[in-house]
Amino acid sequence: MRALVQRVSEASVTVDGECIGKIGKGFLVLFGVTHSDTKAEADFLVDKVVNLRIFEDDEGKLNRSLLDVGGELLVVSQFTLYGDARKGRRPSFVDAAPGNVSEPMYEYFVCKLRETGVHVETGRFGADMKVALVNDGPVTLMLEKDAQDAAKR
Repeated sequence: MRALVQRVSEASVTVDGECIGKIGKGFLVLFGVTHSDTKAEADFLVDKVVNLRIFEDDEGKLNRSLLDVGGELLVVSQFTLYGDARKGRRPSFVDAAPGNVSEPMYEYFVCKLRETGVHVETGRFGADMKVALVNDGPVTLMLEKDAQDAAKR
């Protein structure tokens, strides 16, 4: 499971000319699922996202979390996070889980984020979306958790 987290001062997602999700200060999270992902990986990433300390404190150090600053989340599903462009010029998406697997995981991830008390907006799963953002910093991090990580512990 992958979550590309971008610290933003604002972000929005539009489908068919209609803005369906918009946030102020917080994170835009692009979310991708692979075949072996489970709720355990989603739970790990939920905790990581809301507690990730990438907002500045009074001394200018990245020491505050989304929870600390009252930030918001915009979560957008993005199967292309599992694109493999190592060979040729057209990426392969065989590592991306199909919609019948990834959509329930996306919905679970969003539900668990909302349970933390953070305001969460979303895109529309499977839709052609236009995402706009003002990247703050810029600060962008790739978070990843897979079932093999758990097996190693």
